[in-house]
Amino acid sequence: MSRKQRNLIENPTLDNEQLSGEPETEQFVLTLLRDTLSEETLAALHQVLAQHGFRVQRSRSLTPINSECKCFEFVIAGAPTSLDSLRTALLELSHSSGMDLAVRAQGRDYRYFKLAVFDMDSTLIDAEVIDELAKEMGVGEQVASLTAAATRGEMDFQQSFRKRVALLKGLSEKQLKPVAERIPLMNGAERLFRVLKRLGIRTAVCSGGFTFMAERLQQKLGLDYVHANELEVKEGVVTGEVLLPILDGSRKAELVKQLVARERIGLDQVIAVGDGANDLPMINLAGMGIAFHAKPVVRAGARYSLSYASLDALLYLIGLHEEEIRALQ
Repeated sequence: MSRKQRNLIENPTLDNEQLSGEPETEQFVLTLLRDTLSEETLAALHQVLAQHGFRVQRSRSLTPINSECKCFEFVIAGAPTSLDSLRTALLELSHSSGMDLAVRAQGRDYRYFKLAVFDMDSTLIDAEVIDELAKEMGVGEQVASLTAAATRGEMDFQQSFRKRVALLKGLSEKQLKPVAERIPLMNGAERLFRVLKRLGIRTAVCSGGFTFMAERLQQKLGLDYVHANELEVKEGVVTGEVLLPILDGSRKAELVKQLVARERIGLDQVIAVGDGANDLPMINLAGMGIAFHAKPVVRAGARYSLSYASLDALLYLIGLHEEEIRALQ
């Protein structure tokens, strides 16, 4: 790291004269993640902060300087009324520079959150289960197209889901387990869940996917709650129907409310993570709703986004240092 880069991180108030002059009424925490950092990237970040009336008060590195993924945490001060416009500007900077940026309220860290709720397909696992099942039936491209339209928000989830399941009619039940076994976990999932468990944060899956896969994940990751769709099977064959109710976006939000009541916590103590349009209802309910490697409509609708880092980078977003993460494992 060059002297100028270090100066921009350790002495980030050099550009204070560029501030808009808005009153400093609250503190927030800005987390930055990127594999490589340039002086230009850091300068662009400080410029965006200044343009929106925020000043960096102090900073620290959450990862060793020589680590592959670099993560820095900045405590920033500014007017809460400017926070939404700052998040929009940071999202644009994130896309243009290839780094993840997230802002949370001061004090909303790993000690504050009590429940983490995840989508499953393309979030906890690195595939869409229904697309993999469709390949077994020779209708992979057709189903993948419907899946993509639903996750982008271009098609009603229930309508898309019924059409996709109908194309699975005739699939042998014996083919379900091999499909589940070949789908890998998302990079970072195991480390994330080991640490969440040690922190005492309860975990749940609310998925528009299928229970046979969700239950396998429950055993592998130690999930506390699992909710997913039940694929109807009769006499060892998939019927092409799904048992009601279908777990769509509104159902995900309702389940999060039920889990909050059961755990006797507040919605602001929930972390929700997903990638598709049907995840937005629960993402927007949560105190920290994260769009993970998500479609543009989801990134635009979520207050937090991880578009480049692995799933366990969530641990940095809630304020953990790499040394703390390793100790908790």
